[in-house]
Amino acid sequence: MVTDESPTTRRAKLAGGYLGILAVLLLIGLPLFWILMTSFKAKGDIYTDPVNWIPPVWETENYSDATTRVPFWTYLRNSVFITAVLSIIKIVLGVISAYALAILRFPGRHLVFLLVISSLMVPSEITVISNYALVNSLGWRNTFVGIIVPLAGVAFGTFLMRNHFLSLPYELVEAARMDGAGPIRMLTKVLLPVSWPTLTAFSAITMVNEWNTYLWPFLMADTEEVAPLQVGLTMLQNNDGVTNWGPVMAATILTIIPMVIIFLALQKYMIQGLTTGAVKG
Repeated sequence: MVTDESPTTRRAKLAGGYLGILAVLLLIGLPLFWILMTSFKAKGDIYTDPVNWIPPVWETENYSDATTRVPFWTYLRNSVFITAVLSIIKIVLGVISAYALAILRFPGRHLVFLLVISSLMVPSEITVISNYALVNSLGWRNTFVGIIVPLAGVAFGTFLMRNHFLSLPYELVEAARMDGAGPIRMLTKVLLPVSWPTLTAFSAITMVNEWNTYLWPFLMADTEEVAPLQVGLTMLQNNDGVTNWGPVMAATILTIIPMVIIFLALQKYMIQGLTTGAVKG
């Protein structure tokens, strides 16, 4: 039965929706705003009562301190390398495994997909001890290999891309097979060209996750030669954080800027990809 809502009810629902959005924005935006403002405060302006949200005097010294008190650019180079390599590995593995589970027919593929989904429910912290023991026994501690290999699993990407491939018209696959397309040609020439929104969303989410990974690199990296930015922030905090949070906040802003740029550039494709790639299971 369809009932017409009164204009008052519609306005109330609309106002409630906007209030909810505003509440979420405040919860997310206020901490970021505080970090940004603190990065421009002098040391004496950080600890005040009442709190100064806006710096009385805008300082940029915190940014120079953040890049000189620790080897910031070395940490940045390491983060870029680790994120790039991990993203490439995860995107390739995710696409290939999703293609196999969605298009190819082989015994046990539903069981394999169930195992993939099950792995999403297991917190990564549970495997830290066993992974650490294995990596240490292989002599990979304090190496890029030791950081990258244990993080190369790609359950989320497999799930996302598989659902997207299943949402495509099956006639597209049948037509490619009738034209004599093999598995590689079908994937690269038929499926991927119509999958860019979902693939872009998968890529962006992967890059952000790998950029922000902290626990495993912190356990594996002993020196600045392989430590990423997140570990570098910890080193900077250990040096100055207890008494002077300005450089730490400045380094935090510098750390999140690359991912903010990527998100702003790809947000349209991310939204489109997530909504079209998770429709059909």
